[in-house]
Amino acid sequence: MEQHEINEILGRPHSQELLARDLTRLAYVAGDGTPRNVPIAFTWNGSEIVMCTTKNAPKLRSLRSRPEVALTIDTEVHPPKILLIRGRAELDVVDGIPEEYLQMNGSYEMTPEQRVEWEAEVRSLYDGMVRIVVTPTWVKLIDFENTLPSAVEELMRQRAEREHA
Repeated sequence: MEQHEINEILGRPHSQELLARDLTRLAYVAGDGTPRNVPIAFTWNGSEIVMCTTKNAPKLRSLRSRPEVALTIDTEVHPPKILLIRGRAELDVVDGIPEEYLQMNGSYEMTPEQRVEWEAEVRSLYDGMVRIVVTPTWVKLIDFENTLPSAVEELMRQRAEREHA
């Protein structure tokens, strides 16, 4: 997929709404060859999805050996809006708490006092984290208004051909 196509899809209003959400589902292949799909907080910086995890997270070994990932960001209403993203995970070990981690957890409902306590707990627990950075190499927005899953698009094309035959 060409970069201009990725940019066009990610720039659509539905995509921007989805990229402002809190959670994505990160799919990757584990060391034993089986698939994994984990919910994880994320932030979008305009060109990359950034997720943060502990330095001892089991997924890191898998991502180091097989960095290809898929992400799903979606809604829970009908009709659903779904943003599918593929890319390669780059791992960036950092000292302390990445600013993105504090940002991506900022939308949870907390009082200012709870926020101070939460951040103090985080800073006391982690001496560092790993940023998982994914630059999209393929994207698809499914909004059930203008875009559909490819299999449904194919069925609609086949139905139209039958009706015109």
